Amino acid sequence: METENAYRPEPLTVTSTTADGATVVAVSGEVDHNSAGPLIQALALDGLGERPRVVVDMRGVGFMDSSGINVLLAAHRDLTPAGWLRLAGVQSSVMRTLELVGVNSVIPCYPSLTDALTA
Repeated sequence: METENAYRPEPLTVTSTTADGATVVAVSGEVDHNSAGPLIQALALDGLGERPRVVVDMRGVGFMDSSGINVLLAAHRDLTPAGWLRLAGVQSSVMRTLELVGVNSVIPCYPSLTDALTA
């Protein structure tokens, strides 16, 4: 008897809360071309106020492709004139990708949400 093991990526969930005057965008799942929509919406300037301070909590992200990287870079570009964007809790597999393309030299990365909020 043959069994087919189809790969099904973990669906992306994105939630936004406020902590210490910053917007915390918690992301869980895999960020790729098909799933990036909710992250794009969460990082849109129109809902973040005049001086947006945003931390993307990436503890739950196990995979990110170039689509996710482009979302983060576009958000950084849009937010930095008046505010900032920081990444927190990036898993080692995703951090390796961010380091390879140099995102970590453009967007500050912190080991924890607390570190990102208090930096």
